[in-house]
Amino acid sequence: MPETEAVTERREVSGKLAPVVDRNRCEGSADCVRVCPFNVFEIRKLTPQQRWQLSFIGRIKAWAHGGNQAQVVRGGDCHACRQCIGACPEHALELKAYSA
Repeated sequence: MPETEAVTERREVSGKLAPVVDRNRCEGSADCVRVCPFNVFEIRKLTPQQRWQLSFIGRIKAWAHGGNQAQVVRGGDCHACRQCIGACPEHALELKAYSA
């Protein structure tokens, strides 16, 4: 059975692009986790180093949300379907070239 163009295109994109989380915007709503068909995300506590890198407003937001944010844990599994980008209410995600 021949592959559809969409399946072929997704296979070619897999591992080339991955989402990047804007830590100053993410509020840990987990919408990206729910919609991602490839399990690229998890909600985790920010590390002290990640918290230190936040802007003042970003630290307040992180504190208000218990320090939980989306984390890209399997970036190589991303197929660039963009479902996470459309689902993120904070507009905290963008796709960039993946590097392991």
